[in-house]
Amino acid sequence: MSTQRNPENTRLKILKAAFEEMHQHGFQGMRVDRVLEKTNLKKGAMYHHFPSKQALGYAVLEELIEKRIRELWIDPLGNFDDPLEGFHRLFDNIGEIWPDEFFYLGCPLNKLAQEMSPIDEGFRKRIEGFFQFWQNAAAEALQKGQEKGIVDASVNVQDCALFIIAAIEGILGMTKIQQDKTIYERGKRELKRYLDSLRSIQA
Repeated sequence: MSTQRNPENTRLKILKAAFEEMHQHGFQGMRVDRVLEKTNLKKGAMYHHFPSKQALGYAVLEELIEKRIRELWIDPLGNFDDPLEGFHRLFDNIGEIWPDEFFYLGCPLNKLAQEMSPIDEGFRKRIEGFFQFWQNAAAEALQKGQEKGIVDASVNVQDCALFIIAAIEGILGMTKIQQDKTIYERGKRELKRYLDSLRSIQA
């Protein structure tokens, strides 16, 4: 069956091409003609699935970027009995998963947040909501760690979750700014030092 006759395949093909454009050039720099060139589709096919460039951008955020972060950061965290080890391991894993080019382009979610949150309320609300979802998942993992005697009981889990996510995004942002992956390695070491400081004395 051809891609043209499979609406779901066509839609996904457009989303993936748009993600590549957005990650490389930002949402504002994404050109519809380049997306169409990558997909070998006509404008009518794209606008059948996405009535506007804005709608396409929202779909990339919700269906690709957020989905990938859930797969990389949120869902796997529940598999760790020790959430502090989980945060470190997951951050360490992206060094193996992401190619250098991905580091130098930056975290897609944070990049989009910096670009679009000040100028598009639809993007801002979606990104804010997802960051809150991520923070709540991280806080829940930390709370379970407290219940197991792993995480210090005095830790405010919501504040701590906020700080951990901010540290992760900040390290990736600095890696992009300096175009130097050793920034990620240095930041990863310091993040582990911070995570270890959260351990209960009894652990």
